[in-house]
Amino acid sequence: MPTTKKNNLLEYKGHPLMRKENIIYYGSMSDSHIIMMQILESSDYKGLPVAKRVSVQLQQTDPNVRMKERIVKKTEKNSMWAAMDIASIWLGRALHTK
Repeated sequence: MPTTKKNNLLEYKGHPLMRKENIIYYGSMSDSHIIMMQILESSDYKGLPVAKRVSVQLQQTDPNVRMKERIVKKTEKNSMWAAMDIASIWLGRALHTK
């Protein structure tokens, strides 16, 4: 379940979550990798938008690497829950391999 820190940043499993429009960034830019999730399609459920298709990318944060080469892994999931599940696994593995 998401939690908040003292500085009011949303966190999930110890890593920050930040949203800008339909893109959600999971992780810290000061780490070697982050996750970028883009909501590609959504539907309404009882008047609230619910993600139906989400693109998930594990990316390097090194500014010296070209944008296309930053993408380490990518997939598409059919719910935000499934996207967050794979995102936390990928990010955890990427940050603990060094």
